[in-house]
Amino acid sequence: MEFIYISVLIIAIAFAVLVIYLTRTLRAATRTLDNVANTMSSLEKQLNGVTKETEQLLHKSNRLAEDIQHKSESLNSVFVSVKDLGDSLQGVNRSVRNVSENVSKQAERQSEQIGQAVQWGNVAIDLYRKWKVTKQQYENTNKEEK
Repeated sequence: MEFIYISVLIIAIAFAVLVIYLTRTLRAATRTLDNVANTMSSLEKQLNGVTKETEQLLHKSNRLAEDIQHKSESLNSVFVSVKDLGDSLQGVNRSVRNVSENVSKQAERQSEQIGQAVQWGNVAIDLYRKWKVTKQQYENTNKEEK
């Protein structure tokens, strides 16, 4: 009988040790779960802050995109005006080129006439000089006779 009492005592001690270790394990698990809960709470707060910042950033990005779109549309009219100006300048250049070509053609056609006119002008100048020299000689001869 004594053997039974000793066996029951060993079982009771083993059960007590098991309960002690089980209690310690449960307390450690409780502390771990408390830490996880605190971490999750902190993470939730941080996530809320990040979410708010992300929303603000998204709103700012949308406003910036709208502003860029508006300014782009404003610049479109400027580019259209610059294109029109370029087209006008091309037209002016064509007109100047045509006038220049016409002047060149007319100058080529009339170059012979211009050359003849210059020759006649030279002949007229030579005749005038000769007449002047002859006149002066005549006046000098008349002065000597008197």
